[in-house]
Amino acid sequence: MKSTPQSAKQLTSALAAKLKSTNLLHPNYPFQPSRFPLFYGWVILGVTTLGILMSIPGQTAGVSVFTNHLLAVTGLSRLALSNAYLVGTLTSGLLLPFGGLLLDRLGARITVLIASTWLALTLCYLSVSDRIAVLIANQFRLVSASAITLVLLTLGFTSLRFSGQGMLTMTSRNTLGKWFDRRRGLASGLSGVFVSFGFAAAPLLLSLAIGAVGWRGAWLSLALVVGIGMGGIGWVFFRDNPEECGLQMDGTTTTSRHKASPSGGSMQREFMRGEALQTLAFWATTLALSSQALVFTGVTFHIVDIGAAAGLSETQSLSLFLPIAMVSTGVGYLMGFASDRIDLKLLYLLMMTAQVLGFAGMANIGVGGFRAITMLGWGVSGGCFGALSTVTLPRFFGRAHLGAISGVQMMSIVIASALGPSLLAVFKDQMGSYKPGLYLCCGLPLIIFFLILICRNPQED
Repeated sequence: MKSTPQSAKQLTSALAAKLKSTNLLHPNYPFQPSRFPLFYGWVILGVTTLGILMSIPGQTAGVSVFTNHLLAVTGLSRLALSNAYLVGTLTSGLLLPFGGLLLDRLGARITVLIASTWLALTLCYLSVSDRIAVLIANQFRLVSASAITLVLLTLGFTSLRFSGQGMLTMTSRNTLGKWFDRRRGLASGLSGVFVSFGFAAAPLLLSLAIGAVGWRGAWLSLALVVGIGMGGIGWVFFRDNPEECGLQMDGTTTTSRHKASPSGGSMQREFMRGEALQTLAFWATTLALSSQALVFTGVTFHIVDIGAAAGLSETQSLSLFLPIAMVSTGVGYLMGFASDRIDLKLLYLLMMTAQVLGFAGMANIGVGGFRAITMLGWGVSGGCFGALSTVTLPRFFGRAHLGAISGVQMMSIVIASALGPSLLAVFKDQMGSYKPGLYLCCGLPLIIFFLILICRNPQED
């Protein structure tokens, strides 16, 4: 008998219910969150922040450091590797709306365990993918293993981006958003302090790890940390929402929870995914986040080569992320604090302005003054990204269908990040420089700036 979407949905829901009914996944096992001496949402803040940080191996900040090593062992061109990354990331992005639906049905605790294990297995696979390609080529007596290598890396990048950048990140952000309402901005700002610094410091730290144990050893070590470490932490500490634990958002009583915040945080309506996708607010804010992902991913993927063209060493290029992290960390906290008190539209306008500065500064990174502009622009826009990506969707559309809605947004962000490396690689290949591509990218935030100006919070319609 042919399976229908409805029967698949019923099967998934039944499976989720059965899993949640087991003692190992019961909200009060292995402890009761309601008996914690402090509001359990602050524990959720800590473990979801760790979940986002553990996604770094699946993010471009984590992949970029391995790029030159993959080029060396595979013999692929930079453009070919960029295209494999493009196809893998695009494919993973197209799968994320389905991942969002699964998150809604399975819950955060099951999903984070699956995503962590999946990411760990993918890292193990990528660490030997070039050797697998050679074995296959020898088995079939092929002259070259390049084509097989390209296919295997594309599959690996698809799995890496879906599990890391996609599911682990989305699960962590959504879970944090479900535990807070009036203090959602504060919580996301605190999380952003660690996330911004962690992402910016990751390339340099991973470069040191590769120097110590080699690129294969670094990926295998990360697999152990993510699979066993994050998987175990996710199972023990993640909870889908406060209500299943007998608690309320923000740790308040039912009555006080519904008091409106200065920023309009009180929820009047829970949007279905289709309803959310019909609003300008969804697409304007999604494009703002996607613009950041597109260019920052492209720059991060090629940062060593961009720096070399500007006369910078590999260490100098990777060290650019540290001052960016310092700015992003401070801005992220302030943005989280501000998002509880002022219109999110103003924060998005600030983010678009900072993006223009960051993109233009990176095009002239070899000049000292522009280097400072780059750090300021990237730092401010990165700080805004962390807070706004957590706060916006639950503020605008509610929590009931957050996984389904965020799955579409995450798809857009991932697809944008897929295009970035190949876009800049094409300009380098055809025009001999990344600069024209970076100047072209400055037009994106300018267009989005005006879309943000005319949109409004759907809860106010």
